Amino acid sequence: MSGTMSRRGLLAGGAAAGVAGALGGCAMGGGDDGGSATAETSARNPLGVKADAPLEVVIFNGGFGEEYAKAHEAMYKQRYPDAPIKHSATQQISQTLQPRFVNGDPPDVVNNSGGNQIDFNGLVSQGALADLGDLLEAPSLDDPAKKVKDTLRPGIVELGSYDGKFLSLNYAYSAYAIWQSDKLFEARGWEYPKTWDQMIALCRTIKAAGIAPWTYTGVHARYMSWPILSAAAKMGGVDVLKAIDNLEPNAWKHDAVKAAADAYSQLAIDGFLQAGAEGMDHIQAQTEWCNGKAAFISCGSWLENEQKKVTPPGFRMSAHPTPRLTSADKLPFEAFRGTGSEPFVVPAKAKNQRGGLEYLRVMLSKKGAADFTGKVSSLTVVTGSNDGIALGPGLTSVTKMIDTAGPANTFNWLYNSFYRKLERELVNAACADLFAKRITAAEWVGRCQQAADSIAKDSSIKKYKRA
Repeated sequence: MSGTMSRRGLLAGGAAAGVAGALGGCAMGGGDDGGSATAETSARNPLGVKADAPLEVVIFNGGFGEEYAKAHEAMYKQRYPDAPIKHSATQQISQTLQPRFVNGDPPDVVNNSGGNQIDFNGLVSQGALADLGDLLEAPSLDDPAKKVKDTLRPGIVELGSYDGKFLSLNYAYSAYAIWQSDKLFEARGWEYPKTWDQMIALCRTIKAAGIAPWTYTGVHARYMSWPILSAAAKMGGVDVLKAIDNLEPNAWKHDAVKAAADAYSQLAIDGFLQAGAEGMDHIQAQTEWCNGKAAFISCGSWLENEQKKVTPPGFRMSAHPTPRLTSADKLPFEAFRGTGSEPFVVPAKAKNQRGGLEYLRVMLSKKGAADFTGKVSSLTVVTGSNDGIALGPGLTSVTKMIDTAGPANTFNWLYNSFYRKLERELVNAACADLFAKRITAAEWVGRCQQAADSIAKDSSIKKYKRA
């Protein structure tokens, strides 16, 4: 991804922690839209938008850029031609906007993303975000008979909900998978493994062929926690993830998590990881993979767009679910982790809160979503919005994976949204040590549990409950 900061904020750690501390010591100014511009509701204007009220939108200028937002703003302008729109984009979201939240003068829409995003835990605990529930209940722009909430992919409302209120719209949709080059696999006669035993057997074959079976983003080693937790969810069921999200005692010590950690640690123990990967960041590791130095890599569905400048012609990357650990797994091989990213919020003190909700409704139209996908090569959380759009081989394989799994076999975890530090710093550090063979799988489980317990015992951190 271009620039020094990716949309997922891979260099986030310390910045987010610092912002969280700052938020804890100052009142952010909660409240409702009592002082915000409003108008009478109607069939055309179900959210009560004041037609000439100014709208201010601030976008995180990361890998997606800002052009997609300008297109959404133009769509809003078509609906409300008398509304002035102020647009700005920055990589310094917290530095730019935190003072405005504190002063009670925030924008109307904020793309709170990147490594310098404002800590969500602080925003939520201070009541600084508007409830987006009216947006969910509003009719969609495409079909007035269908509510906005019924157009979203599975899990998106749950992901953006805190204490029963929908506060954050995660607009981009990411499927997490293990990736391969179909060109390489077809040339070698290899098939993607559906069980862990098959994975290990294939890794031996790949290594014998002079190729590293796996590479990984050593600096951001948490990427390898994703297949571990996915494998654990398949083996033990989604309740394993809910226990982790809810900071339950010994949740990380569940037998399924232990089995998954033990399985993936075998990649390091048996020498199936690319030499030097421990010191690579995400771009370096992904580029090595694109150059054929390794057969597999763990990543999300942004991978194709992120690597488009260096992917060789005919490479044909494809995404696949994690292999099953046992034949008795509770979820099928086809099950995968799918979730939203790129969060958008409407501040509680926004001057045009109703316009902010309407702007999100525009984004969630099929036209708005299709425009986003066409511009940035990423799926959105709007079901069916990519229909008829020419996708690259990577995203094509992702849509196949989504369709094959269906809603019943799509899962996610929320601990990384509830408690950013837990994944970005603590679990990341444990993964770095696990795959560098400095600790065992059993010690990794213990480290992760210890980290979760430290969050649970910290009274300064607001806690959330996943049902």
